[in-house]
Amino acid sequence: MENINLVESFSEFKEFKNIDRETMMRILEDVFRNMLIKKYGQDDNYDIIVNIDKGDLEIWRNRIIVEDGMSEDDNLEIEYSEAIKIEPDFEIGEEVTEEIKMKDFGRREILAIRQNLVSKIQEYEKNNVYKKYSEKIGEIVTGEVYQVWKKEVMVLDDEGIELLLPKSEQIPSDFYRKGDAIRAVVLQVELRNNTPHIILSRTSPVFLERLFEAEVPEVYDGLITIKNIVRVPGEKAKIAVESYDDRIDPVGACVGMKGSRIHGIVRELRNENIDVINFTNNPELYITRALNPAKISSIKIDEETKRADVFMKPDQVSLAIGKGGYNIKLAGKLTGYEIDVYRDTDSYVEDVDLQEFADEIDQWIIDELKNIGCDTARSVLDINVKELVKRTDLEEETINEVVRILKSEFE
Repeated sequence: MENINLVESFSEFKEFKNIDRETMMRILEDVFRNMLIKKYGQDDNYDIIVNIDKGDLEIWRNRIIVEDGMSEDDNLEIEYSEAIKIEPDFEIGEEVTEEIKMKDFGRREILAIRQNLVSKIQEYEKNNVYKKYSEKIGEIVTGEVYQVWKKEVMVLDDEGIELLLPKSEQIPSDFYRKGDAIRAVVLQVELRNNTPHIILSRTSPVFLERLFEAEVPEVYDGLITIKNIVRVPGEKAKIAVESYDDRIDPVGACVGMKGSRIHGIVRELRNENIDVINFTNNPELYITRALNPAKISSIKIDEETKRADVFMKPDQVSLAIGKGGYNIKLAGKLTGYEIDVYRDTDSYVEDVDLQEFADEIDQWIIDELKNIGCDTARSVLDINVKELVKRTDLEEETINEVVRILKSEFE
Protein backbone atom coordinates (compact mmCIF):
# COMPACT_ATOMS: atom_id res chain seq x y z
CA MET A 1 0.00 0.00 0.00
CA GLU A 2 1.84 3.08 -1.23
CA ASN A 3 -0.49 5.75 0.11
CA ILE A 4 -2.41 5.98 3.37
CA ASN A 5 -5.78 4.26 2.86
CA LEU A 6 -8.29 5.93 5.15
CA VAL A 7 -11.18 3.56 4.62
CA GLU A 8 -9.17 0.49 5.60
CA SER A 9 -7.02 2.08 8.30
CA PHE A 10 -9.74 4.25 9.90
CA SER A 11 -12.99 2.28 9.63
CA GLU A 12 -14.59 4.48 12.32
CA PHE A 13 -15.14 7.15 9.67
CA LYS A 14 -18.10 5.17 8.36
CA GLU A 15 -19.96 5.82 11.64
CA PHE A 16 -19.82 9.59 11.25
CA LYS A 17 -22.65 10.53 8.92
CA ASN A 18 -23.18 14.16 9.88
CA ILE A 19 -19.91 15.55 8.52
CA ASP A 20 -19.80 17.10 5.08
CA ARG A 21 -16.99 16.33 2.63
CA GLU A 22 -15.15 19.65 3.00
CA THR A 23 -15.15 19.45 6.79
CA MET A 24 -13.86 15.88 6.74
CA MET A 25 -11.03 16.94 4.39
CA ARG A 26 -10.12 19.84 6.65
CA ILE A 27 -10.05 17.65 9.77
CA LEU A 28 -7.90 15.04 8.05
CA GLU A 29 -5.46 17.63 6.79
CA ASP A 30 -5.22 19.30 10.22
CA VAL A 31 -4.48 16.01 11.96
CA PHE A 32 -1.78 15.02 9.48
CA ARG A 33 -0.21 18.49 9.52
CA ASN A 34 0.00 18.31 13.33
CA MET A 35 1.70 14.93 12.98
CA LEU A 36 4.20 16.36 10.47
CA ILE A 37 5.02 19.28 12.76
CA LYS A 38 5.56 16.83 15.63
CA LYS A 39 7.78 14.57 13.47
CA TYR A 40 9.72 17.13 11.42
CA GLY A 41 9.32 20.39 13.36
CA GLN A 42 7.29 22.13 10.60
CA ASP A 43 4.85 21.48 7.75
CA ASP A 44 5.36 24.46 5.41
CA ASN A 45 7.06 22.34 2.74
CA TYR A 46 4.38 19.62 2.65
CA ASP A 47 1.37 19.27 0.35
CA ILE A 48 -1.52 17.11 1.60
CA ILE A 49 -4.06 15.79 -0.92
CA VAL A 50 -7.23 14.20 0.49
CA ASN A 51 -9.51 12.10 -1.69
CA ILE A 52 -12.63 11.33 0.33
CA ASP A 53 -14.35 9.52 -2.56
CA LYS A 54 -11.54 6.99 -2.89
CA GLY A 55 -10.81 6.99 0.82
CA ASP A 56 -7.13 7.86 0.58
CA LEU A 57 -4.71 10.62 1.41
CA GLU A 58 -1.36 11.56 -0.16
CA ILE A 59 1.46 13.53 1.46
CA TRP A 60 4.13 15.16 -0.71
CA ARG A 61 7.33 16.72 0.65
CA ASN A 62 9.10 19.54 -1.21
CA ARG A 63 12.88 19.95 -0.72
CA ILE A 64 15.58 22.11 -2.36
CA ILE A 65 18.57 20.34 -3.97
CA VAL A 66 21.92 21.34 -2.47
CA GLU A 67 25.51 20.23 -3.03
CA ASP A 68 26.61 17.07 -1.30
CA GLY A 69 27.68 17.77 2.28
CA MET A 70 25.92 21.17 2.33
CA SER A 71 22.51 20.08 3.69
CA GLU A 72 21.71 21.76 7.01
CA ASP A 73 18.16 20.39 7.37
CA ASP A 74 17.23 17.04 5.83
CA ASN A 75 13.58 17.99 6.02
CA LEU A 76 14.00 21.11 3.87
CA GLU A 77 17.01 20.17 1.75
CA ILE A 78 18.22 17.12 -0.19
CA GLU A 79 21.75 16.48 -1.36
CA TYR A 80 22.41 16.29 -5.10
CA SER A 81 23.51 12.64 -5.03
CA GLU A 82 20.20 11.65 -3.41
CA ALA A 83 18.10 13.82 -5.73
CA ILE A 84 19.41 12.28 -8.95
CA LYS A 85 18.36 8.86 -7.68
CA ILE A 86 14.79 10.14 -7.91
CA GLU A 87 15.24 11.88 -11.24
CA PRO A 88 18.62 11.93 -13.10
CA ASP A 89 17.92 15.30 -14.74
CA PHE A 90 17.69 17.24 -11.45
CA GLU A 91 20.10 20.13 -10.90
CA ILE A 92 21.27 21.97 -7.78
CA GLY A 93 18.76 24.66 -6.67
CA GLU A 94 15.73 22.89 -8.09
CA GLU A 95 12.85 21.66 -5.95
CA VAL A 96 12.25 17.95 -5.48
CA THR A 97 8.76 16.68 -4.69
CA GLU A 98 8.45 13.17 -3.34
CA GLU A 99 5.61 11.23 -1.80
CA ILE A 100 5.71 10.15 1.84
CA LYS A 101 4.91 6.44 1.88
CA MET A 102 3.12 4.46 4.56
CA LYS A 103 6.40 2.76 5.44
CA ASP A 104 7.82 6.17 6.42
CA PHE A 105 5.45 6.24 9.39
CA GLY A 106 6.03 4.08 12.44
CA ARG A 107 3.37 1.89 14.00
CA ARG A 108 2.98 4.23 16.98
CA GLU A 109 2.57 7.24 14.70
CA ILE A 110 -0.16 5.48 12.71
CA LEU A 111 -2.01 4.58 15.93
CA ALA A 112 -1.66 8.16 17.19
CA ILE A 113 -2.99 9.55 13.90
CA ARG A 114 -5.91 7.13 14.04
CA GLN A 115 -6.80 8.13 17.60
CA ASN A 116 -6.47 11.83 16.85
CA LEU A 117 -8.72 11.55 13.81
CA VAL A 118 -11.47 9.75 15.67
CA SER A 119 -11.15 12.20 18.58
CA LYS A 120 -11.28 15.25 16.29
CA ILE A 121 -14.32 13.96 14.39
CA GLN A 122 -16.16 13.08 17.60
CA GLU A 123 -15.39 16.55 18.95
CA TYR A 124 -16.68 18.11 15.75
CA GLU A 125 -19.90 16.08 15.91
CA LYS A 126 -20.43 17.02 19.57
CA ASN A 127 -19.96 20.69 18.75
CA ASN A 128 -22.37 20.32 15.85
CA VAL A 129 -25.01 18.74 18.10
CA TYR A 130 -24.51 21.43 20.73
CA LYS A 131 -24.82 24.23 18.17
CA LYS A 132 -27.83 22.65 16.45
CA TYR A 133 -29.84 22.17 19.62
CA SER A 134 -28.74 25.47 21.19
CA GLU A 135 -30.58 27.08 18.29
CA LYS A 136 -33.61 24.86 18.95
CA ILE A 137 -34.18 25.91 22.58
CA GLY A 138 -37.88 26.66 22.96
CA GLU A 139 -38.85 24.56 19.91
CA ILE A 140 -40.85 21.34 19.87
CA VAL A 141 -38.97 18.22 18.78
CA THR A 142 -40.28 14.74 18.06
CA GLY A 143 -38.39 11.60 18.91
CA GLU A 144 -38.65 7.94 19.81
CA VAL A 145 -38.30 6.58 23.32
CA TYR A 146 -35.13 4.48 23.43
CA GLN A 147 -34.64 3.82 27.11
CA VAL A 148 -36.84 4.35 30.19
CA TRP A 149 -35.19 4.83 33.57
CA LYS A 150 -36.58 5.76 36.95
CA LYS A 151 -35.41 9.38 36.85
CA GLU A 152 -35.41 10.11 33.11
CA VAL A 153 -36.26 8.89 29.63
CA MET A 154 -33.76 8.75 26.77
CA VAL A 155 -35.20 9.84 23.43
CA LEU A 156 -33.56 9.55 20.00
CA ASP A 157 -34.30 12.09 17.27
CA ASP A 158 -34.42 11.19 13.58
CA GLU A 159 -30.60 11.50 13.36
CA GLY A 160 -30.02 9.23 16.36
CA ILE A 161 -29.01 12.10 18.66
CA GLU A 162 -29.68 11.36 22.33
CA LEU A 163 -32.14 13.64 24.15
CA LEU A 164 -33.12 13.42 27.83
CA LEU A 165 -36.56 13.94 29.38
CA PRO A 166 -36.12 14.08 33.19
CA LYS A 167 -38.92 12.88 35.46
CA SER A 168 -39.29 16.44 36.76
CA GLU A 169 -40.09 17.62 33.21
CA GLN A 170 -42.70 14.92 32.57
CA ILE A 171 -46.42 15.35 33.13
CA PRO A 172 -47.30 13.25 36.20
CA SER A 173 -49.52 10.92 34.16
CA ASP A 174 -46.93 10.44 31.39
CA PHE A 175 -46.03 6.79 30.86
CA TYR A 176 -43.65 5.61 28.16
CA ARG A 177 -42.36 2.36 26.71
CA LYS A 178 -39.47 1.83 24.34
CA GLY A 179 -40.50 2.71 20.79
CA ASP A 180 -43.18 5.24 21.79
CA ALA A 181 -43.27 8.52 19.87
CA ILE A 182 -42.85 11.58 22.05
CA ARG A 183 -43.17 15.35 21.65
CA ALA A 184 -41.49 17.85 23.95
CA VAL A 185 -39.87 21.26 23.92
CA VAL A 186 -36.10 21.74 24.09
CA LEU A 187 -35.61 23.26 27.55
CA GLN A 188 -31.84 23.63 27.78
CA VAL A 189 -28.58 22.45 26.24
CA GLU A 190 -25.50 22.12 28.39
CA LEU A 191 -21.99 20.71 28.04
CA ARG A 192 -20.94 18.13 30.61
CA ASN A 193 -17.37 16.85 30.23
CA ASN A 194 -17.40 18.28 26.70
CA THR A 195 -20.49 16.21 25.84
CA PRO A 196 -23.76 17.97 24.96
CA HIS A 197 -26.75 17.10 27.16
CA ILE A 198 -30.08 18.10 25.60
CA ILE A 199 -32.84 18.43 28.18
CA LEU A 200 -36.49 18.23 27.06
CA SER A 201 -39.61 19.34 28.90
CA ARG A 202 -43.32 18.65 28.70
CA THR A 203 -44.17 20.70 31.80
CA SER A 204 -42.77 24.05 30.64
CA PRO A 205 -45.29 26.79 29.74
CA VAL A 206 -43.28 27.17 26.53
CA PHE A 207 -44.40 23.67 25.48
CA LEU A 208 -48.05 24.73 25.80
CA GLU A 209 -47.32 27.95 23.89
CA ARG A 210 -45.71 26.02 21.01
CA LEU A 211 -48.67 23.61 20.91
CA PHE A 212 -51.01 26.58 20.48
CA GLU A 213 -48.81 27.91 17.68
CA ALA A 214 -49.04 24.53 15.97
CA GLU A 215 -52.82 24.18 16.37
CA VAL A 216 -53.97 27.79 15.97
CA PRO A 217 -52.84 29.51 12.72
CA GLU A 218 -53.73 32.96 14.09
CA VAL A 219 -51.26 32.47 16.95
CA TYR A 220 -48.55 31.23 14.59
CA ASP A 221 -49.13 34.20 12.25
CA GLY A 222 -49.02 36.69 15.13
CA LEU A 223 -52.64 37.80 14.76
CA ILE A 224 -53.24 36.52 18.28
CA THR A 225 -50.63 37.17 20.98
CA ILE A 226 -50.15 34.91 23.99
CA LYS A 227 -49.59 37.29 26.90
CA ASN A 228 -49.03 34.79 29.68
CA ILE A 229 -49.26 31.08 30.48
CA VAL A 230 -49.37 29.39 33.88
CA ARG A 231 -49.66 25.64 34.48
CA VAL A 232 -50.01 22.88 37.00
CA PRO A 233 -48.86 20.18 34.54
CA GLY A 234 -51.44 17.50 33.89
CA GLU A 235 -54.05 19.26 36.03
CA LYS A 236 -54.88 22.79 34.93
CA ALA A 237 -53.55 25.68 32.85
CA LYS A 238 -54.58 29.26 32.22
CA ILE A 239 -53.55 31.17 29.13
CA ALA A 240 -54.19 34.87 28.49
CA VAL A 241 -54.53 35.87 24.83
CA GLU A 242 -55.02 39.13 22.98
CA SER A 243 -55.73 40.22 19.41
CA TYR A 244 -55.06 43.64 17.94
CA ASP A 245 -57.59 42.91 15.21
CA ASP A 246 -61.11 43.62 16.44
CA ARG A 247 -62.50 41.18 13.89
CA ILE A 248 -60.78 38.26 15.60
CA ASP A 249 -62.12 36.69 18.79
CA PRO A 250 -58.88 35.42 20.38
CA VAL A 251 -60.57 33.01 22.81
CA GLY A 252 -62.88 31.59 20.14
CA ALA A 253 -60.03 31.18 17.68
CA CYS A 254 -57.89 29.32 20.24
CA VAL A 255 -60.69 27.01 21.33
CA GLY A 256 -61.99 26.36 17.81
CA MET A 257 -65.40 25.23 16.61
CA LYS A 258 -66.80 22.96 19.33
CA GLY A 259 -63.34 22.87 20.91
CA SER A 260 -61.77 21.33 17.81
CA ARG A 261 -58.46 23.17 18.15
CA ILE A 262 -57.95 22.89 21.88
CA HIS A 263 -58.93 19.21 22.11
CA GLY A 264 -55.70 18.09 20.43
CA ILE A 265 -53.66 20.15 22.90
CA VAL A 266 -55.61 18.77 25.87
CA ARG A 267 -54.97 15.19 24.68
CA GLU A 268 -51.25 15.88 24.25
CA LEU A 269 -51.13 17.22 27.82
CA ARG A 270 -52.89 14.16 29.30
CA ASN A 271 -56.30 15.87 29.66
CA GLU A 272 -54.93 19.00 31.30
CA ASN A 273 -57.81 21.42 31.83
CA ILE A 274 -57.05 24.61 29.86
CA ASP A 275 -58.77 27.97 30.47
CA VAL A 276 -58.29 30.49 27.65
CA ILE A 277 -58.86 34.08 28.85
CA ASN A 278 -59.07 37.43 27.11
CA PHE A 279 -56.20 39.59 28.31
CA THR A 280 -56.97 43.12 29.52
CA ASN A 281 -55.02 45.93 31.20
CA ASN A 282 -57.94 46.46 33.57
CA PRO A 283 -56.83 44.51 36.69
CA GLU A 284 -60.34 44.09 38.09
CA LEU A 285 -61.68 42.68 34.84
CA TYR A 286 -58.55 40.54 34.38
CA ILE A 287 -58.92 38.99 37.84
CA THR A 288 -62.64 38.44 37.25
CA ARG A 289 -61.89 36.55 34.02
CA ALA A 290 -59.03 34.62 35.64
CA LEU A 291 -61.30 33.32 38.43
CA ASN A 292 -63.85 32.00 35.96
CA PRO A 293 -66.19 30.08 36.34
CA ALA A 294 -66.80 31.73 39.74
CA LYS A 295 -68.98 34.85 39.70
CA ILE A 296 -67.59 37.80 41.65
CA SER A 297 -69.61 40.40 43.56
CA SER A 298 -66.82 42.96 44.04
CA ILE A 299 -63.06 43.40 44.13
CA LYS A 300 -60.76 45.63 46.19
CA ILE A 301 -57.25 46.01 44.78
CA ASP A 302 -54.12 47.32 46.51
CA GLU A 303 -51.64 48.17 43.75
CA GLU A 304 -48.76 48.77 46.17
CA THR A 305 -48.86 45.29 47.67
CA LYS A 306 -50.31 43.67 44.55
CA ARG A 307 -53.11 42.13 46.59
CA ALA A 308 -56.73 41.67 45.56
CA ASP A 309 -59.61 41.05 47.98
CA VAL A 310 -62.37 39.32 46.06
CA PHE A 311 -65.92 39.12 47.47
CA MET A 312 -68.46 36.61 46.24
CA LYS A 313 -71.51 34.66 47.32
CA PRO A 314 -70.80 31.55 49.42
CA ASP A 315 -71.82 29.12 46.69
CA GLN A 316 -69.18 30.63 44.37
CA VAL A 317 -66.23 30.26 46.73
CA SER A 318 -65.55 26.59 45.97
CA LEU A 319 -65.65 27.38 42.24
CA ALA A 320 -63.14 30.19 42.68
CA ILE A 321 -60.79 27.97 44.66
CA GLY A 322 -61.22 24.98 42.35
CA LYS A 323 -60.14 21.38 42.74
CA GLY A 324 -56.95 21.21 44.76
CA GLY A 325 -56.92 25.02 44.97
CA TYR A 326 -55.52 25.15 41.41
CA ASN A 327 -57.99 27.72 40.06
CA ILE A 328 -57.19 30.46 42.55
CA LYS A 329 -53.44 29.71 42.56
CA LEU A 330 -53.19 29.92 38.77
CA ALA A 331 -55.41 33.02 38.65
CA GLY A 332 -52.99 34.72 41.03
CA LYS A 333 -49.95 33.71 38.97
CA LEU A 334 -51.61 34.74 35.71
CA THR A 335 -52.63 38.20 36.89
CA GLY A 336 -49.68 38.89 39.17
CA TYR A 337 -51.89 39.57 42.20
CA GLU A 338 -52.16 37.69 45.48
CA ILE A 339 -55.86 36.90 45.58
CA ASP A 340 -57.83 36.46 48.81
CA VAL A 341 -61.43 35.28 48.56
CA TYR A 342 -64.09 36.51 51.01
CA ARG A 343 -67.74 35.70 51.37
CA ASP A 344 -70.12 38.53 50.68
CA THR A 345 -70.87 40.24 54.03
CA ASP A 346 -74.48 40.83 52.95
CA SER A 347 -75.03 37.10 52.80
CA TYR A 348 -73.00 36.11 55.84
CA VAL A 349 -72.59 38.54 58.65
CA GLU A 350 -71.72 36.00 61.33
CA ASP A 351 -68.57 33.95 60.89
CA VAL A 352 -65.65 32.82 63.02
CA ASP A 353 -61.98 32.57 62.09
CA LEU A 354 -60.88 28.94 61.98
CA GLN A 355 -57.92 29.73 64.22
CA GLU A 356 -60.40 30.45 67.06
CA PHE A 357 -61.01 26.68 67.29
CA ALA A 358 -57.34 25.83 67.96
CA ASP A 359 -58.20 24.57 71.46
CA GLU A 360 -60.64 22.01 70.04
CA ILE A 361 -59.11 21.21 66.63
CA ASP A 362 -55.46 20.20 66.12
CA GLN A 363 -53.36 22.87 64.39
CA TRP A 364 -52.30 20.54 61.55
CA ILE A 365 -55.96 19.94 60.71
CA ILE A 366 -56.62 23.71 60.67
CA ASP A 367 -53.58 24.21 58.43
CA GLU A 368 -54.82 21.52 56.05
CA LEU A 369 -58.18 23.28 55.74
CA LYS A 370 -56.52 26.66 55.23
CA ASN A 371 -54.44 25.16 52.41
CA ILE A 372 -57.62 24.69 50.38
CA GLY A 373 -58.83 28.22 51.10
CA CYS A 374 -61.04 27.50 54.13
CA ASP A 375 -60.02 30.04 56.76
CA THR A 376 -63.35 30.49 58.54
CA ALA A 377 -65.92 28.16 60.09
CA ARG A 378 -68.59 28.85 57.49
CA SER A 379 -66.13 28.39 54.61
CA VAL A 380 -65.67 24.80 55.83
CA LEU A 381 -69.38 24.21 56.39
CA ASP A 382 -70.18 25.50 52.89
CA ILE A 383 -68.40 22.47 51.41
CA ASN A 384 -69.85 18.99 51.82
CA VAL A 385 -67.89 16.29 53.63
CA LYS A 386 -67.10 14.19 50.55
CA GLU A 387 -65.67 17.22 48.75
CA LEU A 388 -63.54 18.09 51.79
CA VAL A 389 -62.17 14.52 51.86
CA LYS A 390 -61.32 14.78 48.18
CA ARG A 391 -59.54 18.15 48.52
CA THR A 392 -57.58 17.43 51.70
CA ASP A 393 -55.54 14.59 53.13
CA LEU A 394 -57.97 14.29 56.03
CA GLU A 395 -60.03 11.20 56.77
CA GLU A 396 -63.82 11.36 56.68
CA GLU A 397 -64.06 10.61 60.41
CA THR A 398 -61.79 13.58 61.16
CA ILE A 399 -63.78 15.92 58.95
CA ASN A 400 -67.09 14.82 60.50
CA GLU A 401 -65.70 15.70 63.93
CA VAL A 402 -64.52 19.11 62.64
CA VAL A 403 -67.95 19.80 61.13
CA ARG A 404 -69.62 18.85 64.42
CA ILE A 405 -67.42 21.30 66.35
CA LEU A 406 -68.01 24.12 63.86
CA LYS A 407 -71.77 23.61 63.70
CA SER A 408 -72.04 23.75 67.46
CA GLU A 409 -70.65 27.30 67.30
CA PHE A 410 -73.68 28.53 65.36
CA GLU A 411 -76.38 26.55 67.18
